[in-house]
Amino acid sequence: MKDKILYQFIISSVLILVGCFLLIAGLFIPPIGIIDNSVLIAFGEILTFVGALFGIDYRYKYQIFMADKKKDKENTSVEQ
Repeated sequence: MKDKILYQFIISSVLILVGCFLLIAGLFIPPIGIIDNSVLIAFGEILTFVGALFGIDYRYKYQIFMADKKKDKENTSVEQ
């Protein structure tokens, strides 16, 4: 479970960074004719949004993971 949460955190961070880079690149890259600025901006917005959703999901999964870990620790200390 811990590895899955870490993997999700890394993916969400990468998506947000790439999305932000595309948003900035869409503003500063002159129109060469290969990729239109609106496509870069739209894709950047999508990646940023998806990264934010992954990040929100990560936060709540991490809180649940820590609460379960705390319960396990309390149960172990009570049994001893």
